[in-house]
Amino acid sequence: MRIDLQLHSTYSDGYLAPRELVDFIHGHGVKVAALTDHNTVAGLAEFRQACLKRGIRPIVGMELYVKLRSRKFNLLWFNFDEKSPELHELLRNTQVRRKARIRTILKKLNGRGFRIDINKILDRYNHYVAINHLVDDILKNPFNRKKIQRELHSKKPREEEIITAYFYNPEIGRLFETYVNIERIVRLRKKIGGQLILNHPGKYNQLQKNFLSSLKKLGLDGMEVLSPHHSIGAVMYAQFMAEELGFMMTGGSDFHKFEGNQPIRDSLDYFQIDSAHLKGIEEVIG
Repeated sequence: MRIDLQLHSTYSDGYLAPRELVDFIHGHGVKVAALTDHNTVAGLAEFRQACLKRGIRPIVGMELYVKLRSRKFNLLWFNFDEKSPELHELLRNTQVRRKARIRTILKKLNGRGFRIDINKILDRYNHYVAINHLVDDILKNPFNRKKIQRELHSKKPREEEIITAYFYNPEIGRLFETYVNIERIVRLRKKIGGQLILNHPGKYNQLQKNFLSSLKKLGLDGMEVLSPHHSIGAVMYAQFMAEELGFMMTGGSDFHKFEGNQPIRDSLDYFQIDSAHLKGIEEVIG
């Protein structure tokens, strides 16, 4: 059965609304899916309704930025109580802190000659502020676009170049994600349920046994084995480590948007996830 347990919508850093996203994955034959927007559950109701209309089984999901001491990584959380007041308080806190950091950087950019209506831009974001959408907002002003082209010596600067130059610049400020201690997430999970999954561990070299064993002791349930971010070697090793540590295995396309006009525009054009290959996946998808 074809599944996809990592998808992103306009409620975080994706470019399709939840309804549009469901139409897209339905066209690719997906039967079970999870919307995993960053640090928000705001799109889940729309996603669930659209899935049910298309005959897709919706799974409650979210992607979180977490840390274990000084180590930072991403977690997927499935099948939790999305109405939990304590969860919403935690998410609001991360969103407020991130927005405050962004406001500081935007003020500095204005001080360097940009023309940014800070309140107008930030008022558009009621939940997670995605840096890619923020760049899009800044580029809508022709003056800002020309200024960036001139300063980066490129008529078509890539999004990554813009982010590095203006949001990861020590002279302006570094826009780090808002991380939550994993111990806090584990404590909350005891109250509101669900499964905690290490997200695309092969992407950031997070397949070390000591690290994975530490997460297992804390209460991690599994890891994302199938991901377009993983080489075949990473997939094989992730399977081995999951078996070794008794983790369930999941998979997701990490779809955000269509890329350009090439024959392959997104990971679903070449990447498929069959639940038959994922040991323990039944605990997540039922």
